[in-house]
Amino acid sequence: MGASGKVREPAVAGAFYPGTEEALRAAVTGLLEKADPPVIEGKILGLISPHAGYMYSGAVAADAYKLIAGETFDAVVVVAPSHHVFFPGSSIYRQGPYRTPLGLIEVHKDLAEAIESAETSIQFKPEAHQREHSLEVQLPFLQIALSDLKIVPIVMAEQSYENCERLAGAIAGAVEGKNVLLVASSDLSHFHSYDEAVALDQVVIDHVVNYECEDLARDLGTRKCEACGGGPIITVMLAARQLGATRAVKLAYANSGDVTGDKSSVVGYLSAAIVSGGSAEDHVGVDLGLREEEKAELLKLARKSIEARLRNEDAPELSRETLDAHPLLREERGAFVTLTIDGRLRGCIGNIRGVAPLHSTISRMAVSAATEDPRFPALQAREIAKIAIEISVLTPFEKISDPEEIEVGRDGLYLEKGMNRGLLLPQVPAEYGWDRYHFLDQTCLKAGLPEGAWREGADIYIFSAQIFNEAEILGGSSSQ
Repeated sequence: MGASGKVREPAVAGAFYPGTEEALRAAVTGLLEKADPPVIEGKILGLISPHAGYMYSGAVAADAYKLIAGETFDAVVVVAPSHHVFFPGSSIYRQGPYRTPLGLIEVHKDLAEAIESAETSIQFKPEAHQREHSLEVQLPFLQIALSDLKIVPIVMAEQSYENCERLAGAIAGAVEGKNVLLVASSDLSHFHSYDEAVALDQVVIDHVVNYECEDLARDLGTRKCEACGGGPIITVMLAARQLGATRAVKLAYANSGDVTGDKSSVVGYLSAAIVSGGSAEDHVGVDLGLREEEKAELLKLARKSIEARLRNEDAPELSRETLDAHPLLREERGAFVTLTIDGRLRGCIGNIRGVAPLHSTISRMAVSAATEDPRFPALQAREIAKIAIEISVLTPFEKISDPEEIEVGRDGLYLEKGMNRGLLLPQVPAEYGWDRYHFLDQTCLKAGLPEGAWREGADIYIFSAQIFNEAEILGGSSSQ
């Protein structure tokens, strides 16, 4: 291989994974062959993978590594937590190759040096790497999945949000323009009962798929959730965002109780992909016949309506000439207006059925999304330039009796059971990579019901929508 320098010898071969080349190759190959991750559109910039023994978390990790099998990267940057020593900042290994029973793995020294030189909190601390399993267990998967593998091994002891930002900035700056994969090594909650672990882990999963780095850091800090590699997860998500990532997709979740059957005290495992471009949202919904100029009129109206409310002025109205030229704007349709800031939800309100002309509904729902969504404080004037607006114009609802009628990417869901009601728009399952059954479970949660309640006498409705936003129609978020 041509690698030189001091070799970092395997520390957990024969314990966390098989200790011989033949057995290890067979184990990893078998896990990858059985893996069945969802199809991901776009470019995979990063992965989140667990780091327990392969008998516990190997199947979850395999869903991540199967996605990149056969790909070629200039380097793979692996960010892992320190389990044995604490030190400020992060430690990057650049002394020589790593060894596993599958052979030597060369460290990309130029890239390692570039990352280290970019931030004084990043230094080489040999004790951070000597016994650390969280980084090591990722390597056999990479060796089998990729050819001509080079790595940059980074171990984090300090997992503060500030340190995550520092490390992420150094990584993003050093790898920009290169074809580099980022890997975050993390298990989730430790040693809770099965149900407690699932609840704790769902908090992490929700923050990951919603790309909520600061919120994840906050909830980890207050123990609302747990992840022994929370810092690496946040670091990789922040770095990937600087490199163009737009979303994260959950691939697999399980805990040790699913493997052993002992659900009294379990450890949670997640795999996820961090992706740029190719969002399934590009193909979500249906075409209701709204033309580009009609979409533009509605988006401008939504923004002007919000601006008027914040100035305590009367809501704007479309001219009779505009409405005469675009009769679809007078149709009575349900619609939702969604507001985001930097990709994070800032408000979403809608009418599910058409009770007023579309243009009037959009104006009212835009103001409601900005000022009346109970999940958020009312939008402030200083935020108006930051918001991005998306509109979903709905089709009529159709009651179904068979979940197989649900088509992810086309349908939204509305569910009623007793006094509980919940709705999720068509773009939601497409963004998060859900299948129809997970979509149903999440709609139950939105309705304040437990997962699976849709199986027990709930009324289920499907609908679709024509979905458009300022970036694609107006080329930005400012009013024209």
